[in-house]
Amino acid sequence: MRRDKKAKPMQAAAAECPPMRILAIESSCDESAVAVLDAQQGLLSHTLFSQIELHRVYGGVVPELASRDHVRRLLPLLRQALHEADTDAAQLSGVAYTAGPGLVGALLVGAAVAQSYAFAQGLPTVAVHHLEGHLLAPLLEDDPPPFPHLALLVSGGHTMLIRVNGLGDYQLLGETRDDAAGEAFDKTAKLLGLPYPGGPELARLAVHGRSGVFDFPRPMLDRPGLEFSFSGLKTAVALAARAQPLDEVRRADIARGVQDAIVETLLRKTARAIEHTGLAHVVVSGGVGANLALREGLAALLRARGGRIYHPRIAFCTDNAAMIAVAGLLRLQRGEGSHDLTIRARAQWPLAELSANNVPAAPVPWSFSSFKEQA
Repeated sequence: MRRDKKAKPMQAAAAECPPMRILAIESSCDESAVAVLDAQQGLLSHTLFSQIELHRVYGGVVPELASRDHVRRLLPLLRQALHEADTDAAQLSGVAYTAGPGLVGALLVGAAVAQSYAFAQGLPTVAVHHLEGHLLAPLLEDDPPPFPHLALLVSGGHTMLIRVNGLGDYQLLGETRDDAAGEAFDKTAKLLGLPYPGGPELARLAVHGRSGVFDFPRPMLDRPGLEFSFSGLKTAVALAARAQPLDEVRRADIARGVQDAIVETLLRKTARAIEHTGLAHVVVSGGVGANLALREGLAALLRARGGRIYHPRIAFCTDNAAMIAVAGLLRLQRGEGSHDLTIRARAQWPLAELSANNVPAAPVPWSFSSFKEQA
């Protein structure tokens, strides 16, 4: 990947931003990624290496292998990102890295690389919350969402409905009590014998399935509130898979039933959140946010209510360093960069703690578009 040398200028508000440029590193799980973002020129480069093939033989992420692979990949990716951005250390204002939540060993690798590079170059660092990166990823698009807005965050082990008032000002409205939507996709895909990563494979198979053949439970829709629960779905799918031999038709029908159940649950909970908050603009982000059935359902839901859906492009739904760069740059502009050499890594880091410890948030009036992916 490389940036378009004829990248469009930022919106007018971006011209008022201080001339800052940040290097960002993401290593929370099984993607190694580095990006360079400029406050006025936008996203200058984005490099990523996925460990899917490494973990596929095990049917899931092996934390020790993930950490070791980050050690191999991050420095070459860092050099590549700087080269593609036509940037040297003297042009950087700081370094951002994912500090959590995630696999602690993987986080430590990225944090150590970021802190070491920053120390060598005399730059401040910003420890970024991974979920905040997902929340702010739509700012990488040409038409970013206005603030405040409602966010449906469906990433890995997280399914959350959040009111986003501005940078650092997040109100959690509801979240999953057990399995997240992404985990439900992955676990049911494994029951169907689909390869890792199971969620995208299940979505592809569901296209060939018949709607209504399997009517799996829609958890917690029979009670008020905005919380989720997907643990019972796995049991229902397991029973259906064992009832008869799994030929291709039955497997596709089950996949369709699973996707329909998850998507309908997410849509109806989001509709409740819209009614509760009165917000008509909704962001969907995170890996499950790439699911086309979910995107189409949300678009239809919001059209009927006079609202609009916003989402990052598919490449920025899954883990990436560009979203970490957005969060890091905005926080660096607020004076949150540090020359403290402490390496921060938290496997568990509630989003509520992030909001509680921040200075009052201000809306973000611009986007960070400009990056053009080329084959």
